[in-house]
This record gives sequence, C-alpha cells and structure tokens, in this order.
Amino acid sequence: MKILVTGAAGFIGFNLSRRLLKDGHTVYGIDNLNDYYDVNLKKNRLAIIEREPDFNFILGDIADRDTIKELFETVAFDGVVNLAAQAGVRYSIENPASYIDSNLVGFGNILEGCRHSKVKHLVYASSSSVYGLNTHMPFSVRHNVDHPISLYAASKKANELMAHTYSYLYNLPTTGLRFFTVYGPWGRPDMALFLFTKAILNNDPINVFNNGDMQRDFTYIDDIVEGVVRVLNTVPKADPDWTSDTPNPSSSCVPYKLYNIGNNQPIALMSFVEAIEKAIGKKAVKKYLPLQAGDVPATYADVNDLIKDTGFKPSTPVDEGIQNFIKWYREYYQ
Repeated sequence: MKILVTGAAGFIGFNLSRRLLKDGHTVYGIDNLNDYYDVNLKKNRLAIIEREPDFNFILGDIADRDTIKELFETVAFDGVVNLAAQAGVRYSIENPASYIDSNLVGFGNILEGCRHSKVKHLVYASSSSVYGLNTHMPFSVRHNVDHPISLYAASKKANELMAHTYSYLYNLPTTGLRFFTVYGPWGRPDMALFLFTKAILNNDPINVFNNGDMQRDFTYIDDIVEGVVRVLNTVPKADPDWTSDTPNPSSSCVPYKLYNIGNNQPIALMSFVEAIEKAIGKKAVKKYLPLQAGDVPATYADVNDLIKDTGFKPSTPVDEGIQNFIKWYREYYQ
C-alpha cells in the first residue's frame, strides 16, 4: 500500500515508518521538524528511514492547507496515519496557539485530503488525556469523555468528534487511537523516562510530581507500533448494534471506531523510578513537587476492544522496556 504518515520524524512516526517499510509498503512521511524539542534527534531519526528506497519525505506542516491539498492531489494514498500534533499536556498551558494550529487546523486539512481523495482508512492519534476527570478505572473507550482538563486533551477529543463527522457525512472510515504514556528508544526528551535518565546520569535531581503518588499505564513503543499496524488493517464498519438511545462512544452507525492502546497494567511512579535506578545502577536524587496543572493522578487502559477486533494485547514488561531505552540512550549520547 501507499501510506502517508504525518509526524514521520517524531517518536511514534519514525518507529511506525520503519515497520511499514519493513512490511513492504511505500511510505510518504511529512514533518515540519519544529523545535519543540531537539531538532537533531528528529533529523537523526529521519536519516535512518531516508535510507530506504520506498520512503519519501516531505518537509511541510499539516496546518498549511495548500501543502496538504497538493500532497493528496499528487499521491493516491491507500491509508493515512495522522501522528503529527503538538504534544505535551504541560506545554499546552504555556503555548495554546500551537495546539490550535496543529491539532485542530492541521487535522482538519488531513480530513479534507482524505475525503477528496477517497482514502480507504484514516487512523489518527488520540490520547489517554481525553479521559480527563474520569475516575472509573480502567479507562474504557465505552465511557464518555466530556471533561478534559488540558487544551491538549480537548484538542484530541475534538479530533475524535471531527473524525466522526467525516465518517458520517462522507463515509470515510476513521479510527482513533488513545495512546497511553508511550516510552522506549528514540523517545521524546520531554517525557519522564528521558528526563529521569538524563538527570540521574548527570547527578541532577529528578522532579517527582504529586509527591510520587501517581500511576501510569506505560506502553512500550513496539507495542504501540504493532497496535497501529493491526488497526490500520482493520477498517471499521458501521456498528449494526449502535443506537442513539444508548450510544456506545467507541463506535457508531457509520465507519468510525476508537481503541485504547495501553499496557493494561498501571505502574506506580516510584516503582518506575526504581526500575530506572536499577537499569542505570545509580540512585536518583528526588525533588518532590505537587501535581501539575492539567495532569491526572492515574491512567489505566481497558484494551478489550483492541484484543477482540485485532487479536493484539500490548505486553512488554516495563523493566525490559526501560533497559532497552537506557541501552539506546547510552549509545546515542555516548
């Protein structure tokens, strides 16, 4: 297939592109290489996939309507995976405009491109952040998510609503994926594992929010990629059992679907830190801080729908994933 991956130089986009190329697909990757974090890390990821003859890179921004329109008019894509987005819960409080541009305007452009070129399946990144003030655990795609607590989360919820509209109006098959705390080699420098590893190796204190009383459903990058590939090959159909009287939020009377992709095993933050300390062979100096605005104390993914429809359940143990990351980090930064 010809597949468009947006955000191809990003953490998930890079790993997904490598996998799709390995599976024999032709991949077109677009990225604006912005400086939200170290651009050299993005360029080094890109250099690896640009060695592949079936990879085609486009330097561009999905928020640029003309660029996206021209791209879809030039190439007939079989599938699209939209991973380009302004990421980060905390940064959305500092710089809300970047979330409006990328996550709303950009996603609207992708939907329009898919609609006009009759793409067979649009898969897009949502986030576990959409669960917001929900407290019933584990988080299920069958629960309502109407109370986000960050603009980032609200933008991802908006993506799900926008996708449903296009599925309804234009019969465009769309699937949203709510990722749960992704980690692993080539990860983002603003994420906990990266920050903790760097600080411990540099003898700097690590910031432990909510005084350490947090849980996250840490999900290894290979499991995320496997989930995306399985879902891309599982084109949604209208749910014959769906009814507006008792609506299931994860499906619809049109070709629309939502899945969680998480490890289904929340880990206490302090246990996560201990696993990093063990892998590095060095204790962390901890600085305990209150819960940050926009953060939630715990996440926990119900992945029953993912298992039922694709036969896949994320399962990489956190200790193994952390060891893989530490090995990569030491080699990359020498």
